[in-house]
Amino acid sequence: MSSPGLRERKKQRTRWAIQEHALRLFAQQGYDATTVEQIAAAAEISPSTFFRYFRTKEDVVIEDQYDPMLVAAIAGAPPELPLLPALRHAMRGAFAQIGAQEQATLEERTKLVMSVPALRARVLENLAATIDIMAEPLATRAGRDPTDFTVRAFAGACIGAWFAAITEWAGSDGTKNLADLMDAALGAIETGL
Repeated sequence: MSSPGLRERKKQRTRWAIQEHALRLFAQQGYDATTVEQIAAAAEISPSTFFRYFRTKEDVVIEDQYDPMLVAAIAGAPPELPLLPALRHAMRGAFAQIGAQEQATLEERTKLVMSVPALRARVLENLAATIDIMAEPLATRAGRDPTDFTVRAFAGACIGAWFAAITEWAGSDGTKNLADLMDAALGAIETGL
């Protein structure tokens, strides 16, 4: 996999700068009170440029770079590992790339999602897309079709376990380690109750 070119890197920097300004404004004045126009002004872009990067105001909170990072980590997991251990290995590797500042932003976004009904609803919509994204590398490792019900059910179970881990982490005010919780959630799937 080649690294993104200069233009793509600049677009990503702009995308995350918009998100940073949005999160700051949401913290200062509340999610509902903050407009797309205010976010655009803070990021020194036009509202139409905002909508080139994010379809909705909800998306500025929901969207992140973690799915592609995890997909790449699954593809790069040692081929001899069975599916669930490979997924646990990939998750650990992906989260090792996340620094303290980025974890703080993730915690801030998660708390915001949990506190705003429109964002919680958008997360539920997003879960189906995340299952589709995760089914691809899992199916490749298993030698199956990504649309196979069993593959999608497995991906959904893993995503559900991670959602429980993220919820637990957000409720701990960051005192618990997110990667440990996500690994434990996959461990629960692996060993059963």
